[in-house]
Amino acid sequence: MRKNEAIRPPFFEIGPKNYMYGKRVLDLAHAADLASGKYDVDVIFTAPYADIRLVAEQTENIHVFAPHMDAEPTGRGLANVLPESLKAAGAQGVMLNHSEKPLTYSLLAKTIARAKEIGFYTIVCADSIAETKAVALLGPDIIVAEPVELIASARGADLSYLSAAYDAVKSVDPGIMVLVGAGIRNGRDVYDVIMHGCDASGTSSGVTLADDPEKMIDEMVAAAREAWDARHSGK
Repeated sequence: MRKNEAIRPPFFEIGPKNYMYGKRVLDLAHAADLASGKYDVDVIFTAPYADIRLVAEQTENIHVFAPHMDAEPTGRGLANVLPESLKAAGAQGVMLNHSEKPLTYSLLAKTIARAKEIGFYTIVCADSIAETKAVALLGPDIIVAEPVELIASARGADLSYLSAAYDAVKSVDPGIMVLVGAGIRNGRDVYDVIMHGCDASGTSSGVTLADDPEKMIDEMVAAAREAWDARHSGK
């Protein structure tokens, strides 16, 4: 099953945040799972904590990520999010430093190291080119380069920002993959991001607030595949 294989570009990240919960999250995950297999595109599904096990057990293709974790070891720490518990629930990775859950640089470094300790993928958010480069020094697997002001907006990053963010990451570590997701509203936005050099795109509100979220997932994942193939065929 793809979920047990390495994540490869092009890929797409979907984070329902708290727009949905319970069965609605599972329905969305099933749509993502179907699109992943249909278009041969890896999909990261960043599920709410309470839905991680359900989503992981009832999908075959998608990579299930947690929306955050704490760096503490097993033992005391009531209400902290233990990395081992996320892994036991079926998560394969974690998103860190989102604008809604920011970390200091020192704590981010500690948490990335903790994630690597248990074999988790790390996808880390960065708000600016400077922060993107600083985060790259910590060696995450994926960097989400998205200015905070564009998150949940109808406006995506301009093409010069895409290029600058990509170059900033690759200048530090060519092995880190780059995702641009803020302001992604449709398949055309996804196509443009990947066509202009990024490894991936993603969205939260672009899917969850769509008139037909399942249809939008199919459109966006299809666009990721189309752009990647066009880019590498020289069209």
